[in-house]
Amino acid sequence: MTHRVLALGDSYTIGEGVAEPERWPVQLADALGASGVPVQAPEIVARTGWTTDELDAAITAAAPRGPYDLVTLLIGVNDQYRSRPLGEFAAQFAALLARAIAFAGGAPGRVLVLSIPDWGVTPFADGRDRSLVAAAIDAFNEQARAATDRAGARWVDITAVSREPHAGWLAPDDLHPSGAQYARWAAQAFQPARDILGY
Repeated sequence: MTHRVLALGDSYTIGEGVAEPERWPVQLADALGASGVPVQAPEIVARTGWTTDELDAAITAAAPRGPYDLVTLLIGVNDQYRSRPLGEFAAQFAALLARAIAFAGGAPGRVLVLSIPDWGVTPFADGRDRSLVAAAIDAFNEQARAATDRAGARWVDITAVSREPHAGWLAPDDLHPSGAQYARWAAQAFQPARDILGY
């Protein structure tokens, strides 16, 4: 059996500024395949700049055909960047999570939710109050994690990794991650994904 994967998100999932093989869902699928887990290339519904409501509309338009064996969800940074109300994000995130679970055949344990990374540590945030950005990201992640726990889905923390600058960690725009940083995200998701797929 070759497993089907659906990845839902924004610029971080579509891999703004990197080649397709460097996108974290693609790197995750490649790592799974290399470890003996047969997976198809992930189907991706994601675009740079999308907020929760925009992703929701895009999912409706794309109409992915489930069920999928693994569904990933990474969304919320643009809600935070646009100063959307936290309560609005929480409600829209919960609705997206419910859709992700439906795509996973109604099995919440087959859904991986990745935390929102911290763009405030990048050069793009020069001149901004980085501590305020970090606090806002943490608040959005608290809401997302609470919804994930309530639903019985799986949470993967990549925020800590995003706050650890290292050589070559950003794409040329000095905002989005490089393929090297995405590899670290894929590594964080690797074992939970193997567990989900029964390996």
